[in-house]
Formats: sequence, C-alpha cells, structure tokens
Amino acid sequence: MINFRIAKIILVFSSLLYLSVSFLRNYNSPENIEKRCILKFEKDFKNNLETSHEEWNQFLDLADNNYLKCMGIPQY
Repeated sequence: MINFRIAKIILVFSSLLYLSVSFLRNYNSPENIEKRCILKFEKDFKNNLETSHEEWNQFLDLADNNYLKCMGIPQY
C-alpha cells in the first residue's frame, strides 16, 4: 500500500515536471516569441488618419524599436 502511494506521488511529480518543461519549451520557441512580438508591434503600428507625416514616422520608429527589443535583437 505504501509503495503504491509512493509510486503515485512520483508519477504525479514527474508528469507535472514533464508538462512544465514542454510548456516552457513551446512558449520560448522562436516562432512563438515572434508571434507575440508581432502582436505587440501591430498595436503600435495602427495608423490614425489625423496624424502628421512626422508624427507617423515617430510612431513607426518607436514600434520598430519595440519590436527589435521584444525579439532580443541588439540595437546599434
């Protein structure tokens, strides 16, 4: 009876560990990081028709910098 409880505990902990590792591997994959960064980039990229050309260029530069920072690409 005690061996069965120990086996259940080991099984539960090993299952949780496996699920945690697989989740983190999937969450931190380059494709998923890029998808999350693109979504953040698109929020900054929305164009308002009332913005001037200079202000729009500043928005684009800010969005581009945020995208590069999110992807982990060093900026010069």
